[in-house]
Amino acid sequence: MNSYIIEKVIDQLKVMPREMQWRVLEFTRALNHSTPRGVPGQQLLSFAGAISQEDVKLINNVLEQNFER
Repeated sequence: MNSYIIEKVIDQLKVMPREMQWRVLEFTRALNHSTPRGVPGQQLLSFAGAISQEDVKLINNVLEQNFER
């Protein structure tokens, strides 16, 4: 466990109002009980190359035109 991160979180908690401290506690409890989502990368390798290079270029062009504004 990274003690630096824990110390920094504690420093922040010390200056927060009590209500926000409770919210942080609830959030950390929820994170602790959550399960990671997704699949291992190894399972995704079967999809490698499934999209043609031509389609990849088309997708990249659309993304650049519409989302890099």
